[in-house]
Amino acid sequence: MEVQLMQYEERYTDAELAQIIEQGLIYMCACPAQVADAMRKLRELYRYQQNCLAGLDNNPMVHAAILQSTVQSHAIMQDCLDTVIELEKWDRATLEMPANLRQRQLQELLSKDD
Repeated sequence: MEVQLMQYEERYTDAELAQIIEQGLIYMCACPAQVADAMRKLRELYRYQQNCLAGLDNNPMVHAAILQSTVQSHAIMQDCLDTVIELEKWDRATLEMPANLRQRQLQELLSKDD
């Protein structure tokens, strides 16, 4: 049975997602990192469902439904990450958090020590 699926696209490499997550950990700004982590988990689910869809004993309709929802969710989260990076003015080439956000995090840390 042939199943038509929405086109799957990865605008960010796995390394780029890791960079965003690392920036979030370093500067304690978890929101972009949470989105990147959700995308990584959706990619794992996508790959897993592709294998299930290819299985001879599996119901293709079940796995196609999961795969289609995963593709849609991944696309939504990619759009979200694009928006966050644009709004916060991250460097898109390096995926470095902007200096003003890094500085804000440092100030918050220093104020907690007082």
